[in-house]
Amino acid sequence: MSDSEMSWLDVFCHPLWAVSTALLALVVRLQRRGRWDPRTCNVQLKGKTAIVTGANTGIGKFIAMDFARRGARVILACRSEARGTAALTEIREKTGNADVHLRLVDVSSMDSVREFARRILEEEKALHILVNNAAISGFPRQITKDGFEISFATNHLGPFLLTNLLLDLMKRSAPARIITLSSVNHHKGQVDFSHFKGDNLVHSMDTVYNHTKLHNIICTNELARRLQGTGVTANSVHPGIVMTEVLRNYSIIIRGIFNLIGIFFFKSAEEGAVSPIYCAVAEETEGITGKYFDSDCSLVLPAPLARDTALAVKDFEVCERLTSKL
Repeated sequence: MSDSEMSWLDVFCHPLWAVSTALLALVVRLQRRGRWDPRTCNVQLKGKTAIVTGANTGIGKFIAMDFARRGARVILACRSEARGTAALTEIREKTGNADVHLRLVDVSSMDSVREFARRILEEEKALHILVNNAAISGFPRQITKDGFEISFATNHLGPFLLTNLLLDLMKRSAPARIITLSSVNHHKGQVDFSHFKGDNLVHSMDTVYNHTKLHNIICTNELARRLQGTGVTANSVHPGIVMTEVLRNYSIIIRGIFNLIGIFFFKSAEEGAVSPIYCAVAEETEGITGKYFDSDCSLVLPAPLARDTALAVKDFEVCERLTSKL
């Protein structure tokens, strides 16, 4: 080993290197914390009913956990019965709230969404909070039996249909809140209505995901406009760059790099749940609608396409036509 190699090795082995690295990691982790802490928010949800899609894992599970701690009747809307049951048991045990229930739904299937909504309308007298959280990313090209590209079906069209099917119940339950998880990556998204059926799409990394997250914000803004005066608000939120299972469809190399970097710079699922919880329960967000919240619970402007009101009307109408035929 040369002298230069030895000198570099001495640097990395020096105790000061270890201490400075640990301090850097601590500073970065502290900076990830938002300005709002759900643990200091005393809002109670006793007598309220909430639905969280994709609540068996990640951000969705921690959102549901928070609602249960506040005394809400919580419905975990999950695709997997086994994983949903495990989450149900954990949430009940950790919160002491027995009024937590599992209802199965595959948001990529419009038939499944309709059946889920039918059951909710039959069983529930009220619905005060709906969190559209379930999403996929990096999924290979696949067309569902409804004729939709699977990422668009899961991330946008399924939640769009579910929300509209439950709207009357939410209006009767007002004040009520609809929260749709989007992403800062919507800035890289594009609007091409042929994408819904899988045409003109490039499946690389998170490209398709970015398109769906842009549609989330566009349609949420139009929904908010249509809901004016009803007591039901609709907002979209970026939870942050979060270490969740949403990357399970990526290669092991991509996942490995993401997880390695994420230890220092990305949020945990629990931290990622903070901004959606803020939108759902905080007193200061009451009455706010048609807005986009960042991961630090602040109001920010979304991409220019997401602020185009004429595009929003057209996008909403296209989604209505696509989902009403099913």
